Amino acid sequence: MATKTVQFEIKRQANPDAPAVWERFELEWRPGMNVTTALMEIAANPVTADGRQTTPVTYESNCLEEVCGSCAMRINGKARMACSSLIDDLEQPIRLEPLSKFPLVRDLQVDRSVLFENLKAVKAWVPIDGTYDLGSGPRMLPQDQEESYPLSRCISCTCCMEVCPQFNEATGFVGAATIAQVKLFNNHPTGKVLKAERLQALSGDGGIQECGYAQNCVEACPKQLPLTNAISDVGRDVIVQKVRDLLRK
Repeated sequence: MATKTVQFEIKRQANPDAPAVWERFELEWRPGMNVTTALMEIAANPVTADGRQTTPVTYESNCLEEVCGSCAMRINGKARMACSSLIDDLEQPIRLEPLSKFPLVRDLQVDRSVLFENLKAVKAWVPIDGTYDLGSGPRMLPQDQEESYPLSRCISCTCCMEVCPQFNEATGFVGAATIAQVKLFNNHPTGKVLKAERLQALSGDGGIQECGYAQNCVEACPKQLPLTNAISDVGRDVIVQKVRDLLRK
């Protein structure tokens, strides 16, 4: 009986200035395999399908259960999480490429620090006065908790930014993930103290006005965040904040 195998085509690039090449790998199929476990096998024995020794493929992963968001890449042309992409659900040969909207580091690894710079720009955190015990925080109504919880599930994978036609160097658009976090923290009883500053940050260059409402982000989000609702709500709040700022002048 012939052994069932899995075929991979992986885009390799030693550094951002090096030429890109494609390498083929063949692994023995096992039940329940996902892309991350396949990459781990290739790293342990980096030999191409034609028997040539090569270097281990560089990629990022951590939690292996779709929580950390680090293993995002293009799998068969789509931005997906490698840990939750099951081999049995994918057409072969499985083509692996790095995300295309971010600076390449090596192979499948990219630099996604732009997301964290955007989150810093909109103060995506709950402010506290110090490291001492502040006691119990303000209570939230159950309906407010239900609205906020889906937004808190963002794993910073940047899949929404990868598929967004407006996220590019020309627009500097912050992306759906950042906007969703603005709504999350503006709805928080303590976090809303910075609400005006967050909305003002989104009213400038690269802010929410750059969104074209293509809704690709909703389709690509692995955690099914209500991104279009967040963009719509924050867009309304940005307009209200701009009117308030004008009236204060």
